[in-house]
Amino acid sequence: MGEDGPAMLSRRDVLGLVAAAAGLAACPARAAAIACGTPWRDWHAFVQRHVQDDGRVIDFSYPDQRSTSESQSYALFFALVDNNPVLFDRILAWTRRHLCGGRPDLNLPAWLWGRAGDGQWRVLDGNTASDGELWIAYALLEAGRLWNRPGLAQAGRQILGLMRSAEVVELPKFGPMLLPGNRGFVHRDRWILNPSYLPLFALRRFAAVEPRGPWARLAERSVAMLRAASPTGFAPDWIAWNGEAFVADPSKGAVGSYDAIRCYLWAGMTDPGEPLRRQLLDALPGPVRLLRAQGGFAEKIQTRSGSGTGAAPAGFSAALLPYLSALGQPAMAAAQAAHIPAPGPAADALGYYDRVLVLFGRGWMDRRFRFAADGRLLPAWSHTCSAKT
Repeated sequence: MGEDGPAMLSRRDVLGLVAAAAGLAACPARAAAIACGTPWRDWHAFVQRHVQDDGRVIDFSYPDQRSTSESQSYALFFALVDNNPVLFDRILAWTRRHLCGGRPDLNLPAWLWGRAGDGQWRVLDGNTASDGELWIAYALLEAGRLWNRPGLAQAGRQILGLMRSAEVVELPKFGPMLLPGNRGFVHRDRWILNPSYLPLFALRRFAAVEPRGPWARLAERSVAMLRAASPTGFAPDWIAWNGEAFVADPSKGAVGSYDAIRCYLWAGMTDPGEPLRRQLLDALPGPVRLLRAQGGFAEKIQTRSGSGTGAAPAGFSAALLPYLSALGQPAMAAAQAAHIPAPGPAADALGYYDRVLVLFGRGWMDRRFRFAADGRLLPAWSHTCSAKT
C-alpha cells in the first residue's frame, strides 16, 4: 500500500473484525444504538469534500467537475439517513433548479451538469438517468413520511409519474422494464438495460405507494432479468434484450464492474422478509466463489466466463459487506472490511464513487439504516434513537 492506503491488518486484527461483525449481527439493537449515538464520520467527511453550500454534489474525478442526477440522489438519501432536513432541502433545491430547469413537476432531471468546453457551467447532457430519478423519488417519498412533510411525498409521486411515461416499457415476451434513460436505449433489434438501476426494495416501496402502477410486476421482472443476465453468477454492467433472450450489450460487452457492483450491494441490503430475496441472492453466487478461490475480488469480471482482472478498489469491498453478511460469510466480510480505510486521511483520499459505496456498505453494516420488507426506509434515528432525541 502507498502512504495514503490503509495499514495491513494482522491476523489478530482480522479475527477481531470477524468477532465484531458477528456480535453486531447477533445484537441488532446494540449496533443500532452505536449508530445513532455517534456522528456519521464517513458522511460528514463526504459532505465537506463533495457537497457545496448550495447543495451541489461534485465528482472531482472528471475534468468537468461534474454533478449528476445520481450524485444528487445519493446525497439526498444519505442526508435523510443522517436526519438533516436542512441539507436535504439544499440538495433538492439545487437539483430542481439546475437539472430540472426549475420545473420538477414537468421535467425529469438531466443526468449530467458541469463545466462545458467554453468554461460555462450548465447541463452537458440533457438525457435522463433512471437510477438517479429512482433514488430521488425514493428519498422524497421517505422524507415525506419520516419527517411528516406531505409535499415531499407528493413530489416523489410526481417523479414516478414522469418515469412511468418516459422510461417504463413493455419488453416483448418478457414484460415491463425500466429503461436506463428516455433516449438512446431502444434500437430496432434490442433494448439496452442496466441491472444495477433496479434495487428491489425501492421498487417494493413504489408498489406500496402506487398499487396500480407497474412497480410490483417490475420488481418481479427485475429479478428474472438479473438471473437470466448472470449465467455464471456475476452481474453485468449492461445487458440487452433481443426480443427472445438477454444477450451481451454489443457495445459494452459481457463485463461486470463499476455498475454491477451495486447489484450485490442492493441484494445484500434486501430484507429477509422480501419474497424474492432468496432468488436474488441465488442468482449472484459469483463473488463468494471468486473470494473463496483467490481471496480477493476483481475490478472487472468477464461475466460469461467468470474470470476477473484488476485489483478491486476499496469501494467494491464496502459494497460486498451487506452481500456477504446476507450469505452468512462473516470471515469474508471481515477480510473485505480490512481493505476499507477508517475515517481519516486515507478515507478522505478516496474518490466520489468509492466513498458512496462506503457510505452504503459500511453505513448498512453499522445499522445506520435498514430497508423493511415493504421497502420503507428504517433509519436508526427513527426507532432506536427516538427515545433519545
